[in-house]
This record gives sequence, C-alpha cells and structure tokens, in this order.
Amino acid sequence: MPTENDVSLDFLNTDEPISAQHYAFLISEREFDAIFDRIRAGGLQYWADPGLSRPGQINNGSGGRGVYFRDPNGHLLEILTRPYGS
Repeated sequence: MPTENDVSLDFLNTDEPISAQHYAFLISEREFDAIFDRIRAGGLQYWADPGLSRPGQINNGSGGRGVYFRDPNGHLLEILTRPYGS
C-alpha cells in the first residue's frame, strides 16, 4: 500500500539469508507523534542514534525529531521529521 506521497515498501519472501538493512522514513510531525506513540505502546526499544548508544532517547538533528528502532527481523528503521543537514 503506498503512503501519502506514493512511496511503497515491497517485501520478498525468501529462505535465503538477508543482511540487516537500514531504512529511513521522512515523515511529518503529526506522523512522528502517531508512530512514536505506537513504538512506546508496543514496548519497543528505541535509540537516538544509528550506533544505538543513546537508548530511550530521540534526536533533534537539523531542527526536527528522529528515532531508530528495530523491526522483528533485526532491520534498523528510522523515522525523522527533517532531512539531515536541512
């Protein structure tokens, strides 16, 4: 299903090993609030940085907000409200 900006994330089922990946999603402040509420309600661990050295925090890079969390397969997902360097 595409997002508001017509982006979609497609999946492939395979028995082959897949290396952990990093996926970042640029979203609105409103979307950040909704997603972050779901992360906390689900008891997921989250970090302010990709090195996972700042647990339980969000970052304020480039004047926005961002957070990293893992999906059930170990991929590192990131949501952020402003592009880095903006």
